Amino acid sequence: MQYHALGDSGIQVPEICLGTMTFGEQNSQREAFEQLNYALENGLHFWDTAEMYSVPPKPETYGATETILGNWFAQHGQRDKVFLASKIAGPGFGGSHIREGQTQFGKHIEQALDSSLKRLQTDYIDLYQLHWPERHTNFFGGLGFSNAEAATHYEVEAMQNTLLALQKEIDRGRIHHIGLSNETPWGTMKFLQLAQKLGVAKFVSVQNPYSLLNRTYEIGMSEIAKYEGIGLLAYSPLAFGYLTGKFRHGARPANARVTLFSRFTRYSNPQSEWATEQYAQLAEQHGLTLTQMALAFIKQQFFVTSTIIGATSLDQLKEDIQAFDITLNDAVLQGIEKIHNQQPNPAP
Repeated sequence: MQYHALGDSGIQVPEICLGTMTFGEQNSQREAFEQLNYALENGLHFWDTAEMYSVPPKPETYGATETILGNWFAQHGQRDKVFLASKIAGPGFGGSHIREGQTQFGKHIEQALDSSLKRLQTDYIDLYQLHWPERHTNFFGGLGFSNAEAATHYEVEAMQNTLLALQKEIDRGRIHHIGLSNETPWGTMKFLQLAQKLGVAKFVSVQNPYSLLNRTYEIGMSEIAKYEGIGLLAYSPLAFGYLTGKFRHGARPANARVTLFSRFTRYSNPQSEWATEQYAQLAEQHGLTLTQMALAFIKQQFFVTSTIIGATSLDQLKEDIQAFDITLNDAVLQGIEKIHNQQPNPAP
């Protein structure tokens, strides 16, 4: 297991982060405990969750994943051995069932954090992240900024209030570091600028999608990662399982997320299916599984701090972790670039 700096926080985190959003929906607490135990035994002590998990988000399972993690801490202890990340749901992503719609970051961070800490059965979170911008931007399947009724002054004021609310919790010791998620280059740089102006803590990470089917992070954000000390926590590296190859040729295996939940269509368009097939054939030509190639590609990017992997079985988790032992040679990387140039970013 290799370790990378978490921005300029002074913290080193594993190159793999355990994603937990299936806990409480596709995974029972017993199955979740098996994954958590295995992860910790194998040096994977960076765990990521969110108040809105399990996924897909719905009132019945809101907070279920944090609750399972809290139960694990209550049973096993070892809180000091885990670097724990969670997220607050904002107005652009949280439903009315989340704090009865009270989801503005600046106003409701304290309330959200109170509940997360209670569910997690801990008194601090190592990395607390904003799950989605409060602005009308960067949504699944619709990247880009919607200028409808946008007021820059209001947005900047909201960002300042958010930073001040986060700093208050840092001063209380309930948050140690802060991160962004699903953020844009403008939003990231503005937050960094405002943090410097206000003299408060800066964000040290950005959790955005990044995979062979979505490399939009490379455009703008990768340069920020290099020069501003705010690295990528890459989520959806296997594109809802499409980049494992299990959905090739229209297959829909039982209990897979895409099979169970019709809402997950981000990676099922014709362009994505074509690109996935090309990547699968390339992997086969070089004696690799598609999973191995997809994860190893992400690991080798200079701007990636950690890759978030999620699994619904212990065998899947083991396969994903083992993929990080692989380094892709120039022939594979050139083949990836050839496919990418023919069909860039088919699943934004």
